Amino acid sequence: MAEDPSQWRPETKLVRGGLDRSAHGETAEALYLTQGYVYASAELAEARFKGEAPGFVYSRYANPTNRMFEERLALLEGAEACRSTASGMSAVQLALMGLVRAGDHVVAGRAMFGSCRWIITQWLPRFGVETTVVDGRDVEAWRAAMRPNTRAVFLESPANPLLELVDLKAVAGIAHAAGAKVVVDNVFATPIFQKPLELGADVVVYSATKHIDGQGRVLGGAVLGAQALLEEAYRDVIRHTGPTLSAFNAWVMLKGLETLDLRVRRQAETALKLCALFAAHPKVKRFYYPWDPSFPQHELAGRQMTGGGTVIALDLGTKDAAFNALNALEIIDLSNNLADAKSLITHPSTTTHRAVPEEERLALGLTDGWVRLSVGLEAAEDLERDLSRALDRA
Repeated sequence: MAEDPSQWRPETKLVRGGLDRSAHGETAEALYLTQGYVYASAELAEARFKGEAPGFVYSRYANPTNRMFEERLALLEGAEACRSTASGMSAVQLALMGLVRAGDHVVAGRAMFGSCRWIITQWLPRFGVETTVVDGRDVEAWRAAMRPNTRAVFLESPANPLLELVDLKAVAGIAHAAGAKVVVDNVFATPIFQKPLELGADVVVYSATKHIDGQGRVLGGAVLGAQALLEEAYRDVIRHTGPTLSAFNAWVMLKGLETLDLRVRRQAETALKLCALFAAHPKVKRFYYPWDPSFPQHELAGRQMTGGGTVIALDLGTKDAAFNALNALEIIDLSNNLADAKSLITHPSTTTHRAVPEEERLALGLTDGWVRLSVGLEAAEDLERDLSRALDRA
């Protein structure tokens, strides 16, 4: 093939990356709903299990549809390899558990999704892994937290739900100097707007449930990085514990990737337009969006992102004001999900971050007045009207 897929523009990678047509020459990617595979001979079966012959042996390990999804996402991310998982949280657990063992230490940015926080503060310690949570915005806090047994750092940037950023280059340098791997949850930025591997990360994780599907249909996750690292850290864990992505879900994700660039750029464009409404409305105490000049880390956003993403955080002052506004919406749906084609909004303190202790929520600045808006594909004018009416009732 004269074409080098790694040199394609992102839009082309999203449509044609990893395409593997069968002998039937199908236009759309084939969906292989199979558990196992047959062999022409006992010798071939032996060779495949020994890794001496190419091919598939069991769909818990690998599947042709899943492989196409993994290769396409890896091509977009600029990663050597990708392994798909059943959900975003299975990707986070896999990414961390594959790097550590009893006696090791993990450092994490304190601003993160509630389930990620549970893995860091509750799950890993059950297996003898020490953990430290730091203010991810403070580079010196990362440096001070490193120990001789630190093996991994974990962070979200932008973080859920108030969009805190972490200086990825700086933290990667600190972690690597201490001998630790860097795991970045890149869900909010998407691979369209941020490339953590280029900024020093070793592993990137996604909830493919979000923008990659982007239409509220199926669950999925992904772990990406260097081929050697993924083989060493994750191959056996995947084979023997089975965090496997369904082939049907992988097929849906493949179709979602085709329109990922179009969707997130349109959503980010609308999000930036909505910032003007929030800046002018008297009921909005504060709002955070990385691409708006008022964002506290706007300069950092410009250095490591190429777009602001699809999520905006709004502070309406009190829980009552937030609930009044949410209940007045007629177009935007109340949902704890995000990154859908439909605009969605939630009250993090009582949904996604409900299990985070109140003192920890307050340390993050997550008071009861905050709501998280995920901007969809509706017309900006319709969303402005819906939001303006709801904010008037806050």
